[in-house]
Amino acid sequence: MPYDNDNIFAKILRGELPAFTVYENDHCLAFLDVMPQSDGHTLVLPKQSAQNLFDLDDESAKHLIITVRKVAGAVRDAFSPDGIRLMQLNGEAAGQTVMHLHMHIVPCYANSTPRSHAQQMAESDILEKHAAKIRAAIH
Repeated sequence: MPYDNDNIFAKILRGELPAFTVYENDHCLAFLDVMPQSDGHTLVLPKQSAQNLFDLDDESAKHLIITVRKVAGAVRDAFSPDGIRLMQLNGEAAGQTVMHLHMHIVPCYANSTPRSHAQQMAESDILEKHAAKIRAAIH
């Protein structure tokens, strides 16, 4: 299946739809998941039009993992979780719901179970507060 330029993440990357952005560089965009599994759940996307990991070129892959590490560090500093789960899903059978490659950064806590993937919208004011915390922690 060819890449769909009208997927929601492609529209966010083009600035056609809003997002709770926490970080951007020439190669990637990071923003909060609006249906978070936990507070601070962040998505990092390459700007390359890639449906999944296998469509991504090596240079974009390098920038993606470097950006994920940087943003995950800010999420860690902002929310002080006991751990961080990184997820990347390839294809509907794996649970991918938007067909643009993206990495999930999910803060995890010892006494709490993360919410289900893509199930419940968070309130905009809470998302903006969380985005501000992460932006303030970016080094």
